[in-house]
Amino acid sequence: MKDGSTKTVVTIGLLVAALAFYFVLLGRRGIELIQDGGAAAIGLGVGVLILPFLGAWIVYATLRAGFQHQHLSRRIADEGLELDVSDLPKRPSGRIDRDAADALFQQIKSEWETDPDNWRNSYRLARAYDYAGDRGRARETMKRAVELERVEREGEPGR
Repeated sequence: MKDGSTKTVVTIGLLVAALAFYFVLLGRRGIELIQDGGAAAIGLGVGVLILPFLGAWIVYATLRAGFQHQHLSRRIADEGLELDVSDLPKRPSGRIDRDAADALFQQIKSEWETDPDNWRNSYRLARAYDYAGDRGRARETMKRAVELERVEREGEPGR
């Protein structure tokens, strides 16, 4: 692992551990409220008890999506298909200039339209949406890329 990757993994591990500790404390408090016996306390206890389960599901879904995106990113990089934005003009914040991001998006969208069922094109389109600042469409398109890649991978013999 690269040094930056190690730092990221350690940070994520620490955050997940802290959340797990918090979820345990929340669960214990929910059980205490339920054991109190009053109607309001039981209602609050059930509500508080739901929070750790909801939080654990959110952590799981977020980590799962991150691992899936990382898998696609490695495959795209191995195939030499990652978007090269190194030459595009940047704002002082480091983000790609809006006009340049929009032009990149139009180019990638044209590629995607020729073969929308190819996960590589969907991945590249998701990245272009992200560079153009459309996070919602980037997420939805990345979900599509993950599903298309899974179908392709499971359809390959010997894998």
